[in-house]
Amino acid sequence: MYDVVIKNVQLEKDVVTDIAIKEGLIAKVGFLDDVQNETIDGTGLWALPPYVESHIHLDTALTSGRPYSNQSGELFEGIQVWNQYRQDYLSHEDVVKRAMEVIKVMAGQGVLNIRSMVDVSDPELTALKALLEVKEKVAPFLQLQIIAFPQNGLCSSANGAPQLEKAIELGVDGISAVPHLESTREKGVESLNICFQLATKYDKFVHIFCDEIDDSQSRFLEVVASLALETGLKEKVTVSHINAMSYYEEAYVRKLLGLIQSSKIHVVTAPLINSAMQGRFDSYPKGRGITRVKELHGAGVNVAVAHDDFLSPFYSLGTGSLPAAGHMLCHLVHMTGTDDFDSVLNMITVNPARLMQLQGYGIAEGNPANIILVRAEDAHDLLRRQPVAEIVMSKGVIIAETPPLKTEWMPQKAKSTFF
Repeated sequence: MYDVVIKNVQLEKDVVTDIAIKEGLIAKVGFLDDVQNETIDGTGLWALPPYVESHIHLDTALTSGRPYSNQSGELFEGIQVWNQYRQDYLSHEDVVKRAMEVIKVMAGQGVLNIRSMVDVSDPELTALKALLEVKEKVAPFLQLQIIAFPQNGLCSSANGAPQLEKAIELGVDGISAVPHLESTREKGVESLNICFQLATKYDKFVHIFCDEIDDSQSRFLEVVASLALETGLKEKVTVSHINAMSYYEEAYVRKLLGLIQSSKIHVVTAPLINSAMQGRFDSYPKGRGITRVKELHGAGVNVAVAHDDFLSPFYSLGTGSLPAAGHMLCHLVHMTGTDDFDSVLNMITVNPARLMQLQGYGIAEGNPANIILVRAEDAHDLLRRQPVAEIVMSKGVIIAETPPLKTEWMPQKAKSTFF
């Protein structure tokens, strides 16, 4: 009757059940008697929907150290290094190879939905064309959304807007702007107007790199939220980073939170890269490099946590682990209360799924059987220990397995009775 049944798996804390799968879909959630089909023993494992990576750069991934390392760790030097890499090394084959390697690593850890940014400053759009090919390659097991973004600006660089429109014609899912990197405030606002006009014209997602700078005067978030309201794009709009918000005075933040709530836009925070890159210009005490996640979450704003850079000119670390990003967030924004861990887990699962407008996401009858099995008791246990998913299932097919880590004590070798 069923293709496979996952037996005795935890679905919620203290809730154990079976999950039956047929033709790539979840056919039944509930205990089954006399199962004759192939079974997976889910004892001690927690069934979760797959992790969702809502902001990563597959085009820059695995390029750290070439042509040279970003010694300052600052965004501006990272951009210089990347521009040099584009000029010296970038090719279609290079991007495909690196992107596939990163996707393989992340999918093996339970990430089956990815939104990747791609720099479209290159006149030939080499990286974009490569990632469009990758999107087709991985479609059987992973959903990849592509956002075109102008690393060198829409209005402060030659052909910024025409390049973005070319990217739309090639088939991207969404478009972006980087207003805080434009040469003036006025050009930053103009870049946002252009981005929203094109998104409205071509019915695309908007995903803005917004206020990624330790400058309390960088205030493009209010412009994005206002444009989301005025254009009616609302839930199709996302802002990433908004680090400057941590420097805003309280009266302004109070006003801004109301505007963000009304606009329905989503927020992505990237605690790994932001904690490494931000605060470098501060005297002591240095800023934490993270936006006001607790306040945004408390105001009902949909907040997602992303891994972002992966061994790139901007961030020389990274493992592709979303639980690691969530673990870092807990520390940086002081989300260590009893209920906070469930909220942070949602920020790497259901919240980014909502942001990406994923259909059929979650463990429910009739949905695609996209399931990960993790050896964890609850969100607190998962974020504390960050275990890798032992089984990753896409559309009812197991695509990756990771044996659990096991330590064996050897008291005879230690010559001790302690063990």
